[in-house]
Amino acid sequence: MIIPRVPAQHRRLLPDRRLSGPTPWVIAILMLLTLLAAAAGVGLARSAHAIGNAIAGRVTVQIVTANPVVRAEQALALRRAAAAQPFVREARSVEQAELKATLGQWFGSSEGDDPVLASLPLPALVDIDFIGGDRAGHMSQLRALVAREAPGARIIPHAEWLGPVARLIRSLAWVAGGLVLLMTLASAAVVIMTARAALGTHYATIEMLHLIGATDQQIARLFQRRIAIDTAYGIALGATVAAAILLLIGWQWSGVTSGLAATASLGAAGWALLLALPLLAIALAALTARQTLLAALKKIL
Repeated sequence: MIIPRVPAQHRRLLPDRRLSGPTPWVIAILMLLTLLAAAAGVGLARSAHAIGNAIAGRVTVQIVTANPVVRAEQALALRRAAAAQPFVREARSVEQAELKATLGQWFGSSEGDDPVLASLPLPALVDIDFIGGDRAGHMSQLRALVAREAPGARIIPHAEWLGPVARLIRSLAWVAGGLVLLMTLASAAVVIMTARAALGTHYATIEMLHLIGATDQQIARLFQRRIAIDTAYGIALGATVAAAILLLIGWQWSGVTSGLAATASLGAAGWALLLALPLLAIALAALTARQTLLAALKKIL
């Protein structure tokens, strides 16, 4: 039992003040940081997974032939030929208007109608998505197809330039997970120090209980209840503040609809993990306190 039952007359042996002493406040701060780190880790992991899935089998073929008519013909022929291949899920030509609108953001024109931009010879782009399976084999077949339909075109795998970004995000997710583990250990250390301090403070009470026949299990249950209640109050306080911060960030994040930031979210599993962490923390604190108390009481005798 996380918070064991103790008769009311026995509870009066220990102070029963809520949020008294530094322990609940330290636990609250650690719980707040743990939940924020866990949320960051889950969001980063989901973002890295989404990016990995998006770039795993996607390439862009860049046709840079100087003649615009030949360039358009090669792009059309390549798209049709690629779409007919069994290893290709989808082949799509990037419209020039879309390309100009994208580049226009760098030329100060969101509509892509900048005169300097209009004078640039833009390449023809064909996005190709592979089906799952032998990626290396698919790439080899695509090179042969491009050499036949659009000689001189460049094949650009998305994994070459987005892969390092996905690996960086994944590394940051592992760092966040490490921080969660370290703060969990720190919380356990706080509980251990609190349990030992409580035994030292109430040493006379413990001796009296031993004299009247109380067992170590009964005494440990009494102190475990007090420590579990203190840590539960601290965990509840830290979780409440963390929930408010995460809801505020989530509300602001809902306006992000593009770029890498749009791929970061908690999802149902992430929220379930965050809801389970405070309960697991209370159980861990109670278990740690009980084991510490029993070990210390054996030494007292």
